[in-house]
Amino acid sequence: MAELACGQREDALDIVQDAMLSFARRYAGHPQDEWPPLFHRVLDNRILDHHRRQTVRGRWLGWLSPRGEDDETDPLAQVADHHEPGPLRRMADEAMLDTLQTALRALPHRQRQCFLLRIWEGLDVADTARAMDCSEGSVKTHLSRALARLREPLEPWL
Repeated sequence: MAELACGQREDALDIVQDAMLSFARRYAGHPQDEWPPLFHRVLDNRILDHHRRQTVRGRWLGWLSPRGEDDETDPLAQVADHHEPGPLRRMADEAMLDTLQTALRALPHRQRQCFLLRIWEGLDVADTARAMDCSEGSVKTHLSRALARLREPLEPWL
């Protein structure tokens, strides 16, 4: 969820780590069945904080060039994997994943959040409503709209 929201894996890992630490400090004493929606609420707040910081940084530091990626390659990554499905299958999977990520990024925030909590994280409607701080009816509406918007770009893989 964090990676889709911010677009950078390293930033997403930092956000998740910060959310986990904050969650552990504040909610360790709560019953375990309340943890999933509480954690996703904390995570969503951290993602929103990240976007706010990026907006402010963009205004003040927009003239700086973005940081470059490391060009170092891992030699173990060059070893052939015998469980590799093959280049054609991998290409199709990568194309589907790219299409899915693009479609998810195009969704409004609440629809994307609802889709990820219900479908990817497997939360039920009540837990999703608690995580999103809205009614169960709103969860159903957001999910229905998200699925409708995702259906067209993902039609070739359904």
